[in-house]
Amino acid sequence: MDLKPQEISALLKERIKHYEDKIEADDIGRVITVGDGIALAQGLDKVMANELVEFEDGTMGMVLNLEEDSVGIVILGSDENIKEGQSIKRTKSIVEVKVGDALLGRVVNAIGEPIDQKGPIASDKYRPIERVAPGVMTRKSVHQPLMTGLKVIDSMIPIGKGQRELIIGDRQTGKTALAIDTILNQKGKDVICIYVAIGQKASTVAQLVEKLRTNGAMEYTTVVMASASESAPMLYIAPYAGCAMGEEWMEQGKDVLIVYDDLSKHAVAYRAMSLLLRRPPGREAFPGDVFYLHSRLLERACKLSDALGAGSLTALPIIETQAGDISAYIPTNVISITDGQIFLQTELFNSGQRPAVDSGLSVSRVGSAAQFKAVKAVSKGLKLELAQYAEMLSFSQFGSDLDPVTQKTIDHGARLQEILKQAQYSPLSMSEQVLSIFAAENGYIDKLPIEQVLPFEKKLHQYMHANYQELLDKMEEKGSLDDEMMTTMKEGVAGALHEFLIINGEA
Repeated sequence: MDLKPQEISALLKERIKHYEDKIEADDIGRVITVGDGIALAQGLDKVMANELVEFEDGTMGMVLNLEEDSVGIVILGSDENIKEGQSIKRTKSIVEVKVGDALLGRVVNAIGEPIDQKGPIASDKYRPIERVAPGVMTRKSVHQPLMTGLKVIDSMIPIGKGQRELIIGDRQTGKTALAIDTILNQKGKDVICIYVAIGQKASTVAQLVEKLRTNGAMEYTTVVMASASESAPMLYIAPYAGCAMGEEWMEQGKDVLIVYDDLSKHAVAYRAMSLLLRRPPGREAFPGDVFYLHSRLLERACKLSDALGAGSLTALPIIETQAGDISAYIPTNVISITDGQIFLQTELFNSGQRPAVDSGLSVSRVGSAAQFKAVKAVSKGLKLELAQYAEMLSFSQFGSDLDPVTQKTIDHGARLQEILKQAQYSPLSMSEQVLSIFAAENGYIDKLPIEQVLPFEKKLHQYMHANYQELLDKMEEKGSLDDEMMTTMKEGVAGALHEFLIINGEA
């Protein structure tokens, strides 16, 4: 069959006109250079920031740098089998993780894959790890307390649902312990917890998971782990992945608590990636957008309005300082983003004050707006009294004779400090905290030797549970104190003190 050139041309034009190109030329690129977990590629002209791309060997990467003639990709995994000249293709999807109730009780990595040998996660719902934080009109003011179970925090530095409260201090001052106690205290309170471990030893996280499991806390907790042995990109995306998981529950109207442990290592991982991507270094070699790195993460924590289900996401970021320097670059950044900070001091920790919270430097910018009225009523003068005690104690070290009023203030302050001590993994209920602080503030423990303050506190709780359980139940239910409850509490505390003194042969 003879076809004229014009007919062939018309046929080709028709075919080209109706041809649907399944794979566009700019969906496939080539690796130019690779090394240190970073790859540069050419040809991916339409690729998006934070998009997942797939290398020839199946390894995934995330696009971070979009330049005129190349794109910078961080490799999520090993770069051993990736070579120059290999092809690389777009997936056309932003990095996303599995979300939903199937994640409860599980330990997952930064991209949501299970690492606890309990089989796959039975969820088909995904969320992108990055998203714009809720706007002002979709939020509600923070007004419900989130109890940590720690007297020193719930009385003086209260945390509310939807708040961002920074835990800051040197290494080995009990920052993680404080966060874990808060998670343990959410048992039976209908709060879902997420613990994001960034750059920690896998063995440390395994011990921590075991502790949560033995205390029955893993039932309502998800652990996201990017261990110290993993690549910088995995450490970088871990907190965003944890936040995406939390937002799913928040939008269902649930209360969520998320701990980022810690954001110092997160910033260091981002710095390593940025320098390898040839981004210009700034202060302390961190890139210029390191503030935005943490602000876009922490701004996603909020209390949603009633119209959107009134869910909340409370964030407890942790920052490690060097020699107590809270004026360094990353600490000041995160302090300015959060709604207050809990400052842990090495000196207090070494002197046996646990938790080692510095009540002078710690603050909650939401404060008593999110505090039970009962706790507020008994602890309103606590911070001032501790400040006076610290000031007078420094004067008393000069060795001069003290007048009775000063001596009384110092003795009272010492007992206040003592009653704020609390063992790890032993959070107290709200009513028990009220009893302890009431006994301290009203002078019931002033006549006791300091070493008997904590044994008396234990006796007080036992005595009240045995004889005044109705009062404690009423306090937990109402969250406030009336005159009748105050009278009953005074009677109970006096009775417990009398019994304690008889047992110790001092009555």
